[in-house]
Amino acid sequence: MLHAQLKGDMKAALKAREEVRLTTLRGLLSACTNELVTLKRKPDEVLEDDSVLTVIRRAVKQRKDSIEQFEKGGRSDLADKEKEELTILEAYLPAQASREEIEAAVDKALASIGDDGPSKTGIVVGIVMKELLGNADGALVKEIVSTKLS
Repeated sequence: MLHAQLKGDMKAALKAREEVRLTTLRGLLSACTNELVTLKRKPDEVLEDDSVLTVIRRAVKQRKDSIEQFEKGGRSDLADKEKEELTILEAYLPAQASREEIEAAVDKALASIGDDGPSKTGIVVGIVMKELLGNADGALVKEIVSTKLS
């Protein structure tokens, strides 16, 4: 299970004195505990892999937003720290779908609902994200859908 792997990796980072990895994994495990509490379960239970992946994706999105904001603010030191954490988090995510795979899924979705123009963008993006099981960047999916519908 991914939750147990995170705990083991945190212990390894603690022994190896890898500060960035340790703080990142501690924060991630804390977010997993918060997710358990949100699901009205005991904090000492183990979270299922799909829920852990949801927590990791949320953390990745937060890091990307932080990097963007820090770079806009001219704080490259903080952006670099966030980039290190992002690299650690992305290692736990499954491989992302390639652009070609996304385009094939978009074409399939467009064929199933009919090509009605830009008003169907949200529906097509939803279908594609569901089909790819979240293993695609939502911004890239939206970009591809928008270009195909316009």
